[in-house]
Amino acid sequence: MKSMEGIISRKGAEAQSKENKIGSAIVDASIEVHRFLGPGLLESVYESALAHELALRGLTVACQVPIDVTYKGIRFEHGFRADLIIENLVVVELKSVEQISAAHRKQLQTYLRLSDLKLGFLLNFGAPLMKSGIVRTVNGLEESSTLGVSASLRESLSFISNEQIPS
Repeated sequence: MKSMEGIISRKGAEAQSKENKIGSAIVDASIEVHRFLGPGLLESVYESALAHELALRGLTVACQVPIDVTYKGIRFEHGFRADLIIENLVVVELKSVEQISAAHRKQLQTYLRLSDLKLGFLLNFGAPLMKSGIVRTVNGLEESSTLGVSASLRESLSFISNEQIPS
């Protein structure tokens, strides 16, 4: 008879594997959009194009998603809007600026923490090369080959800035 702990652990690993697969698709799609459109357009153009590209890849994409925030028992409706949420698992924050700032990174970290999602991407379409404009941020998402993170995914993400939200 299987233990419940093993079943729960496997389900968590499957969800994390799905988040990482979605992350890989986000990276590929953002590179495709940037390669086609180039840098310098409005953020809203990249948002629409990326949402379309991800939908073409079979992913469910929600745009400009209002997220409620609760502070000490007070609920703020629409405390912030996530640019994109993919498959209800991954937050994507888009920028079209010359350089990503510390404030942009903190914004994504806060969005992940408040939405209780585990994986997020900050994508700067203003970068000359898309690969230099990608920041991957995790909020308690374990990274391990035992959790289904393939070697090819690790290799494809090797150029991305990875950040861990402090506990």
